[in-house]
Amino acid sequence: MLLCDIGNTYFHFFYRGRIWKEEPNLLSRKNEEYRIYYISVNERNEKKLLESHNNCLNIDRFLSLDTIYRGLGIDRIAACFGIKNGIIIDAGSAITIDVMQEGIHLGGYILPGIESYRRLFANIDVLNVEFNLNVSLDTMPQNTRDAVSYGCLKGIILSIKDIAKDNFIYFTGGDGKFLSRFFDNSVYDNTLVFKGMTKAVNDNNLIV
Repeated sequence: MLLCDIGNTYFHFFYRGRIWKEEPNLLSRKNEEYRIYYISVNERNEKKLLESHNNCLNIDRFLSLDTIYRGLGIDRIAACFGIKNGIIIDAGSAITIDVMQEGIHLGGYILPGIESYRRLFANIDVLNVEFNLNVSLDTMPQNTRDAVSYGCLKGIILSIKDIAKDNFIYFTGGDGKFLSRFFDNSVYDNTLVFKGMTKAVNDNNLIV
């Protein structure tokens, strides 16, 4: 089963446990013999996939959550799909936090990602520094680099701890592995979106 998560910048593919990404303008046709099951948050990039591959199926309509949240992105739905209880966190350029309880999506919120925080400070000359991701969060910073690093990380971590409490946390995304180390009751899984997609394909007998 070949899966594709179409984002705004890259196509992320998954096949037999392997994940890779391709740029929209460099999309390969090497997997055309397989049907591609995909989700998309970018119509222009979706069109590029359909122009490059003849056998594709958009599975957006087969992914749904019991929720009153309006405008929930399909990638967030896929990450939450199949998780009955827990906090689902996708840590990329933005950090999305979603809460699942007894199979019901209770809601969620969005924070800037670590790199997004850094770019905010880049507009202020004296604060335009590389983050120190090893900064101690147990002592007060004593220099500017540690101060902005501390403020970013402490804010993200405390926000997650406040919403998560004793619930299990599922991390995914580019910074998910890094953030997961601050939480004992957690796991990092870079296939979380693809696991949701796989469940939707199997539940609806879409394999041909």
